[in-house]
Formats: sequence, C-alpha cells, structure tokens
Amino acid sequence: MTELLKDREYKKEQLKRLLLRIHEGEDVNELKEEFRVVLSGISPLEIPIIEQELVREGVSAKDIAKMCDLHVELFREAVKGTDELEERELPDGHPLKTLYLENKEIMKDSEMLNLYARTLATTRDERMREEILGVLEEIVGNLRKVGFTHYNREEMLTFPYIERRGLTAIATVLWTKHDEIRFMVKHLAELLRKRGEMPWEEFVERFKEKAGGASFALSDMVFRENNIYYPTLKALLSDGEWKAIRMQEDEFGYYKVNPPAWDPGEDVEPLHPWEIDPELSAEELLNLPREIQQTLKGQPLEFDKSELEREGDIDLGTGYVSIEELKAIFEALPVDVTFIDRDDRVRFFSPGERIFARTPSVLGRPVQLCHPPKSVHIVNKILKAFKEGRKKEAAFWLRLGPKYVYIRYVPLFGRDGEYLGTLEMTMDIEPYKRIEGEKRLLDWKD
Repeated sequence: MTELLKDREYKKEQLKRLLLRIHEGEDVNELKEEFRVVLSGISPLEIPIIEQELVREGVSAKDIAKMCDLHVELFREAVKGTDELEERELPDGHPLKTLYLENKEIMKDSEMLNLYARTLATTRDERMREEILGVLEEIVGNLRKVGFTHYNREEMLTFPYIERRGLTAIATVLWTKHDEIRFMVKHLAELLRKRGEMPWEEFVERFKEKAGGASFALSDMVFRENNIYYPTLKALLSDGEWKAIRMQEDEFGYYKVNPPAWDPGEDVEPLHPWEIDPELSAEELLNLPREIQQTLKGQPLEFDKSELEREGDIDLGTGYVSIEELKAIFEALPVDVTFIDRDDRVRFFSPGERIFARTPSVLGRPVQLCHPPKSVHIVNKILKAFKEGRKKEAAFWLRLGPKYVYIRYVPLFGRDGEYLGTLEMTMDIEPYKRIEGEKRLLDWKD
C-alpha cells in the first residue's frame, strides 16, 4: 500500500508541474506529449482521485479542465479498434464528425462532474462549498442538454435509417440507455435543488454516488457510440443520407459545438429513410462492427420495405395522406378551422368539434357577409393588414357560458411570399386552463 501511495504521489507531482506550466501561460498543445507520457502511466480509476487531491492543494480546476481534453484523447486511443473512425478523417460540418466532437465535450464534462462531486464531499470550507456547488449546477445544467441535442438528433435523425434496414434492436438499446442517462442527470439536478431539505452529509454522499454513476454511464455511452454505433453508420449511410441529416440537424441544436455548413455536392440528392433501398448487401454486413455482426448472427433481418407515398395520396410537404385520412384528421382536432381565400371568400371549414356553427351554405360567401355589419370594419382592417404584410396575427378571447373561447387569425403565404388567404382557428381553452402538474403514465383500466 505504501509503495502504491508513493507512486501516486510521484504521478501527482508530475501532473502538478505540467499544470503549473499551463497556469503560467504555456500552450497545452505544446505540452501534449509530456502529458501523454504521464497520463499513460495512470489508471483511469486513479485520475479522479489525483485530480481531487490537486484541487485540494490549490490547483485551478480550470487548468485541470484543460487537461480533460487530453483524457478524452487518451480514452479514445485506449479503446480504439480497427472499426473506429477518427473524426479528423471527416470533413468539417459532416454530421458524423459533429457527433464525435460532441462526444469529446461530453467526456470532458462527465469527468468534471465526477471530479467536483468528489471534491465537494471532502471540502470543509463553506465558501469553497458554495463555489463548487455553483460549478456543479452549471455542469449538470449543461449535461441535461445532451439529451435534448446529441441524443435527440441520433434518435430522430439517424435511428430511422438503421431501423429501415432492420437493425431495430440497436436503436432500441441505445434509446433505452439514453433515457437512463437523462433520468440520472435530471435526478442530479433535483438533488442540487433540494440540498437544503436534508443533512449536508447525506446530501454530499448521495450526490457523489449518483454523480459517479452518471459519469460512468455518460462515458460508457461515448464508448458505445464511438466504437460500435458510429462505425455502423459509417458503413451503411451514403452521402445522400448524411446530406438529409445535415439539412435537419439545426432543428435540434448541438452540444457545445457549432458545425459549419456541409454539402457533399449539388449532384448528391438528399435521401430520407423512406427513400432508401433497405436491403443490406453481403459486403455491407461484413463492414459492420464485430459486435453488430455477432448480434445479428443467425437472426434474419426484416427490412422495412413499406412505401410512404401511396397512390392517390396528397403531398402536404411534411408527409402524405389520403383525402379520407385528411378529413378524419380535421375531425379529430380539438380546434375548429375556417379558411378564407385571397379573394376573401370562405373556401373551407373543418368538421368535428365546432365553437361557432358552420354549414355548407357558407362556402363561397364573402367573409364580410358572414359577420354582423357593425363588425365588418374590423374584419376588413385585419385582412388589409395581413395582405400588406404589416401584421402576423390577430387574437381574441371571450366567455361563452361555460366555454372560454380563444380565436386566432393568421395570414397564409405561398413559397414566393404571395398572400394566399387567412386561417381562423377557434377552440375552447377552458379544459386546458385546469391542467396542473404532469401526467406521464397511461391510467387506462384494462
């Protein structure tokens, strides 16, 4: 045991000297090789312990954070196999490179979470405790965004491509793990928020334990993604598929990276999941990571060959439906809709739930004649402002017996900006005003 402590003390002193040089202004990249030699002789299990001791001895946590980037690099090299694709081989802005870069940030933040949680548990100084708690709140707040950005993009943009090819089990396992991590990090945020409701010793022990578990889960997910999932995507997805993914990524956002635009070329058409040939060739199967090949061994793949657009469907821009389905959709909406065209004539009203009565006799009628004469000037004022592009909506709300009616008018425009007409949406919001708290589980009785 004594020899082990002496060895750790020696490694700690080596790290401290290097960190002091960073603090004095030396570039961490210029010290990379020296860090590599020192860190390569340290077990991953020792690193958090040594970091904790360095913080206690006054080494800046910010300087240690700079070193975490090297931890990530060493981690990647330690687990690197023949199937792993280094992100540097990919062009900037490529969705797969963005995922790799985000994983570097996730690894760093998961390490810092573990470091600060352990340091908090051994800190006696009240002022230092408050500072560490502030840093932990920031780290946990950041890590909650992993679920909204990094994991969400994988689930919504990449999973459909492998599911289409019959690899549904991979997506299911990863999504389950994602949700476990989301819960872990959410629980950490709740612990921090409720820390005043329990004895300090109980709080720090619980937080240290939960932070360690979350840190391990995040690191484990990085390993799974970098060494199994991303090589699978690399082996299967074409430039057209990546182009389609890149076109949609901004909708979800990113974790601590800001990828530039990327386009494989104008001659490459974006390919959505329903547009690809789902069957895997023998060559594609052989290019999959060994772990995936072993999972699939002896199990026939069920390729999803369903056609998205059927004969007679209407292309709505964001999907395809039949006339019958469209009518049923309008009937099910908890809002009634009326469309007035560019000539101010009523063209359509939805069936189903209605606040104000509508009959087919109203179709083709000038909207001005559908209102009392005393309010026609208001109708004309709204329509004029919409047509001139001066206003984007007009809203009203009123009591009608037990109903609390919300009415909203919005202008509709075509792709070239031309005015198409106005949409009136009306709904009873009284039932929604009574909703409180959350309901996440199905409460049906079988």
